[in-house]
Amino acid sequence: MNSKTVILVAFFLQFLIACSGPASKPEKTVRQAQEGVYQADISADQTMSVVSTSQEGILVWDLSTGQQKYKWSHEEEGDNSNTVGLVHIAADNSYVVTADREAFALWNLTTGEPEGFWRIDEASVRDIAVSNYGRGILVGRGNGKVMFFEPNTGRRLEFLGHQEKINSVDLSPNGFYALTGGNDYIAYLWDTRSGQVIHRFTHSSRVTKVALDDQGRYAFTADSKRDARVWDLTSGEEVSALSFIQRQKIFSSATFSEDGKYLVTGSPGRALNLWDVVTGNEVKEWRVTPKEGTQPQSAIVYAVSFVASNQVLSISSSGLAEYWQYP
Repeated sequence: MNSKTVILVAFFLQFLIACSGPASKPEKTVRQAQEGVYQADISADQTMSVVSTSQEGILVWDLSTGQQKYKWSHEEEGDNSNTVGLVHIAADNSYVVTADREAFALWNLTTGEPEGFWRIDEASVRDIAVSNYGRGILVGRGNGKVMFFEPNTGRRLEFLGHQEKINSVDLSPNGFYALTGGNDYIAYLWDTRSGQVIHRFTHSSRVTKVALDDQGRYAFTADSKRDARVWDLTSGEEVSALSFIQRQKIFSSATFSEDGKYLVTGSPGRALNLWDVVTGNEVKEWRVTPKEGTQPQSAIVYAVSFVASNQVLSISSSGLAEYWQYP
């Protein structure tokens, strides 16, 4: 083997190692479900999680003690089936909204009791969010319509800006602003009090994930190809585009850090990524634990959050809550 061949082999090996991704080991692992997980969310203060499972219903966990707090179901007592694929915790830990394709429910986190159950007849539920105090519920639907609903007053506003199926929605903590994205290649920031569009964020393919910064500084929107951006909510201008080498990267979860420096995202292929908000550069990448019995080994990262001591928390379809250290 000549020297040129040796150099080429060494380069090829380095390339394979770089492309194989990090082999990550979490700082701490806590099991949240024994079987499959359909969806999950983590509270803004990282003290609580809600996990929708295939066999155990909807489980509410106290993350500070590791104890299960509540067990919920959309079905009648004794029916173990669970089809809830959407979960969202209000930023103030007051309420949780859960939904399957046909109905959504509002749960009081103080009492653990349901406070309303509503069926959707017109089109399937695609994504859902709830504001502080349970004041408003945002429902994205398969017909392109987005409903903002106030349970206490019965007020209902239909946002008709989208022309195609809704894929992702988010709601500001006070419930005044909605971010919605759909198959029409557009994400809209709009006012739930008037239905007026504030900003329009255009993509080159269908928008698959949106997320709002709870502090009101940024929005995150991502499409089905390789376009993922952070936007300034005041000006509507682009702050950064996430920089990655994949031809396609789908995001299943996204959360901004409280100080606004970082964005953490999860993906269907076990990927957990930390990004610099201003530059769009990747700071750190991990791989969550795969779901048992999957071939090839895989897991969907359903929920991500920042915790104290420079840690990121993820919950995936493996049923595990995992803590990761950075930078």
